[in-house]
Amino acid sequence: MTDQELETFKTAIDLRAYAAGQGYQLDGKASWRGSSVMRHPVSDDKVIVKRGIDGHYVYFSVRDDRDNGTIVDFVQHRQRVTIGTVRKELRPWIGQPPVPVPSFPALPKTEKDRMKVEAAYARMEDAVNGHPYLERERALPGALLALERFAGRVRIDDRGNAAFPHFDQDGLCGYEIRNTNFKGFASGGTKALWLSQQLPDDNRLVVTEGAIDALSHAVLFPDNHARYASIGGTPNPQQTELIRAAVARMPLSSEIVSAMDADATGRELAEIVRRAVELSGRQDLKFIVQEPVGHKDWNDQLRAKPQPFLPYRPQVPSVA
Repeated sequence: MTDQELETFKTAIDLRAYAAGQGYQLDGKASWRGSSVMRHPVSDDKVIVKRGIDGHYVYFSVRDDRDNGTIVDFVQHRQRVTIGTVRKELRPWIGQPPVPVPSFPALPKTEKDRMKVEAAYARMEDAVNGHPYLERERALPGALLALERFAGRVRIDDRGNAAFPHFDQDGLCGYEIRNTNFKGFASGGTKALWLSQQLPDDNRLVVTEGAIDALSHAVLFPDNHARYASIGGTPNPQQTELIRAAVARMPLSSEIVSAMDADATGRELAEIVRRAVELSGRQDLKFIVQEPVGHKDWNDQLRAKPQPFLPYRPQVPSVA
């Protein structure tokens, strides 16, 4: 019974494996690199498991703000037992698990600010059933938000704001917040790329300045084979590399579309995307620049002339 024993529990036992032994199941669609979402099919308990900089496996409950911590807290919260009973429960896990469990790849260590960002985002509702602000003021149809392409990529916070998650090489790192006359970013978060879901038969990547622009482009130019990315304004050095990586992930003979605003800044950003395509080393990719017609950005164009959301791919005009 030493503090070292508790430390070993926290670092040596994969909390995901222990949770699996208690009946929890991995939600692959809601998980990403550095973050595993586990659900219990009976109690409907939902927790997110990460690994801290100190090497501790940690979790937080999406249902209860007070329910978070290490594997020691996980056991105590669910079994309502003393620390002595926790020791007895976890000692077998230092050797061999007492029940068969799936294997998991190692989780990278995550900073605390990043965990706070992910916890806040996890508690938001998915906008799969629509979003009042996006539909009424931005002319984005609810049918668009319900598509598999944008599943989990637009959420609603407790103030009714639209939230758009940003991802870097390690997963969720921040989120944009938009509403009437309001624009913000997650406290403690880092700007990276907003990304749509990726489907295996995609053959086009559309890169825009903002997530609302990307969604507007998807309405104006429906394409079941297009994936989308946005940078949320002027890119930082990390975002430039993330654009290159997104380009490099595209299937063979894909088309990369720079769809920035129709102004000087938008054209500078188009050159950044062009350079990212060059740096990818992919000779099979086609690069084009597309700008809004008669309007500064894609949402202005959409609101000026709303069009029905149709599941087909029309010809997309482009410039050099």
